Amino acid sequence: MNALAYIGQSTISFCEACGRYVIFLVRSVFNGVRPPYYWRQIIRQLIDVGFYSIPVIGLTAIFTGAVLALQSYTGFSRFSAESALPMLVVLCITRELGPVISGLMFAGRVGATMAAEIGTMKVTEQIDAMYTLSTCCYRYIYWPRILAGLIALPLLVFIFDVIGVLGGLIISVCQLDFDAHQYIKMTRQFLQASDVTTGLLKAAFFGVSTALTGCFKGANSSGGSAGVGRATMSAVVISSITILFLNYILTTIIFCK
Repeated sequence: MNALAYIGQSTISFCEACGRYVIFLVRSVFNGVRPPYYWRQIIRQLIDVGFYSIPVIGLTAIFTGAVLALQSYTGFSRFSAESALPMLVVLCITRELGPVISGLMFAGRVGATMAAEIGTMKVTEQIDAMYTLSTCCYRYIYWPRILAGLIALPLLVFIFDVIGVLGGLIISVCQLDFDAHQYIKMTRQFLQASDVTTGLLKAAFFGVSTALTGCFKGANSSGGSAGVGRATMSAVVISSITILFLNYILTTIIFCK
């Protein structure tokens, strides 16, 4: 009976949390699309979550492309199918590895930052002071971050795709004795626009979910600095799990089409 009670309580808590997430998102969007618009905050968040994430995304991309090329070559060489290497590298990066790995890196860097920043504002009563001054926190704090996640992560994924494919090209030419012209020709032959747009569409969902989780966890943190730490850790974990779950759902939907 205790086990059933625990399962029921956990299910109810999960449903309540999902409901609070949805309400938080709806309020942020509803207030954010109405004037006044805080363009300075939006631009600042785009720079913070987008531009400053380029170095870590670029480093991750080039090593991911290089390792993917090496591992794929090892497998294909057993079946004398080395010529399929460019196809596998470009498809894996644009459709799966680009959005997923970029999303996880985005969650670790941006999701944690948002949760810590907003959590600190919450425990130091800065958010309460904004309410006292009749400033809508959904419009001023949360919506710029959610919008930045929606815009920035697809752009970062596109950068990841380019650098990742370049990393595979460099390793294939310098270490695996591929012809650069032939490699590029085969990459262009197999790559379709739908492969890139699929990854960018996933990235848009990942960016919104990561920013939403970071803002929500920060806004509901309590208990001083320890509470901010718990909110930050929770934001990263939930964002990462959500990205993997959404990736499966979106891949299933796209595959069924």
